Amino acid sequence: GVTARFLSARNFPSIRRVVRTPKRWERIVEIAADLDYKLPQLPDSKALEEFLVKQKAADPLRFPDLSLAVIKLLGAGEYVAELPDGNVPGHFGLAVKDYGHSTAPNRRYPDLLTQRLLKAALEGKPVPYGKEELDALAAHCTKAEDVANKVERQVEKSAAALLLETRIGEKFDSIVTGASEKGTWVRLLSVPVEGKVVQGFEGLDVGDRVRVQLSSVDVEKGFIDFRKIR
Repeated sequence: GVTARFLSARNFPSIRRVVRTPKRWERIVEIAADLDYKLPQLPDSKALEEFLVKQKAADPLRFPDLSLAVIKLLGAGEYVAELPDGNVPGHFGLAVKDYGHSTAPNRRYPDLLTQRLLKAALEGKPVPYGKEELDALAAHCTKAEDVANKVERQVEKSAAALLLETRIGEKFDSIVTGASEKGTWVRLLSVPVEGKVVQGFEGLDVGDRVRVQLSSVDVEKGFIDFRKIR
């Protein structure tokens, strides 16, 4: 937030990291209620932060599962160009209005853009990018990040399928990490593996705990399929 506010104070644009208000806030409220915690009916990032802090202290062993479910429901982040007098959404997950990436220019292009903006501001030089150019760069960075994440996930899925190749028929405790028209996914609690529920997925939602049995794997495609047993 410091970098973003610094640039804004000097009438410079910036690249913000945005996580918008979650569309499935009601599900987060339900998960909290299952843990005897009442969240407000309308999205409230501060209230969510307080809930997570309290749950981490109360049940540190299960907190990673809760955190994963909430992260999935919050949705992905994106890069957005912000003018000094603009009003782009903040980072809901961090409960902050002004947030950007700037500390890793060696591996994230948005950080490099921010470093260039900072350098120009500190040296009293003109803004090196126009608004339209920054908009295009922000959109490109978001798209490139999505592509890189997909490749990373594919490699991880193939590695996980290879790990479980000899364990067909075994049963595992899991937590639902995704539920939509495209399918229902679970993450195992004993090993960091995620797969699709192909049988018995009706009625499952993100955050539910479910017992599953490994049905099949395809190492090349990275497919890991489970069926719900209870």
